[in-house]
Amino acid sequence: MPIRWRDAMGRALYGPDGFFVAGAGPAAHFRTSVHASPTFTATLARLLTHVDAALGHPVRLDVVDVGSGRGELLVALLQAVEQVEDVREAGPAPLVSRVRLTAVEKAPRPAHLPPQVAWADAIPDRIVGLLVATEWLDNVPLDVAARTADGWRYLLVDPATGEETVGDPVDPADRAWLDRWWPVPAGHPEPTPTISGRAEIGRTRDEAWAGAVKHIDRGLAVAVDYGHLADDRPVDGTVTGYRGGRQVPPVPDGSCDVTAHVAMDSVASAGQRVARCAYSLVRQREALRALGAGGDRPPLDLATRDPAGYVRALAAASTAAELTDPAGLGGHWWLRQPVDVDPAAFVARWRA
Repeated sequence: MPIRWRDAMGRALYGPDGFFVAGAGPAAHFRTSVHASPTFTATLARLLTHVDAALGHPVRLDVVDVGSGRGELLVALLQAVEQVEDVREAGPAPLVSRVRLTAVEKAPRPAHLPPQVAWADAIPDRIVGLLVATEWLDNVPLDVAARTADGWRYLLVDPATGEETVGDPVDPADRAWLDRWWPVPAGHPEPTPTISGRAEIGRTRDEAWAGAVKHIDRGLAVAVDYGHLADDRPVDGTVTGYRGGRQVPPVPDGSCDVTAHVAMDSVASAGQRVARCAYSLVRQREALRALGAGGDRPPLDLATRDPAGYVRALAAASTAAELTDPAGLGGHWWLRQPVDVDPAAFVARWRA
């Protein structure tokens, strides 16, 4: 029986046998920045030192990973923090002894997870530190609408087959979101009795991000995701599926990831209203380069002076290049939302 995409995604991804709850977890099916290179985690560790300094080196420094998969990011981050030079001018203890790591995920806690990583199915309150959401928002269930001759209507999907049909007109709240955040491109043909264009209603993502930001007392929230802005919305939407490392039709039956790119400007605006603090929205390429992950090849003379060091530097440059490639992972957006702290601390001071 056809149902709205929001309901279908919710069941397929987060139901009892959902894609993110059962099985080996998302790392077995697709490659993210977290899985691509240790450079990504090392860069986050460097960012964490800036957050720590901006907060005055608190006795407890929270790191919360929302949509944690099987905890891969926090396990790697724990190791990276142990290797980061402690740049604090003063503080009660070294950084590694003050960090408190919490993975937020609907799946059961993995058996292999070290005890230093807490596991929760909801975002904790009173966060002082860093909240990270890496490719989480693209999996927050949302409705899809079709632009028809009589206006925007919900698209319904059969969870067993992925076949779509046109349903009821969108409700007033979703229509208001579409009017504000998904404008019809200039010159786009008028709709006919058949579908002429579709939109992914990001209101649920806005609410999810605003809700996450509300849990922060002081610190920084960072969302890293595929996305687009109002001037460049995809005419036919972006809903797709992934299974076993391959892109597949988005059949919401629980057997594959079902994802859609994020309206990053809408999400950013929602978070800003909660935090009452300016946000920053940049491409991953720019964000990582500002934190010292340049991807540049080492000088050739290093091969003569230090062959082993040249090989290590070349490998690091190669992995950093993947993360900063504008046609790939480097095209991700980084949304940085400070909460009760000077935004300049997370912009001007980021360069290593």
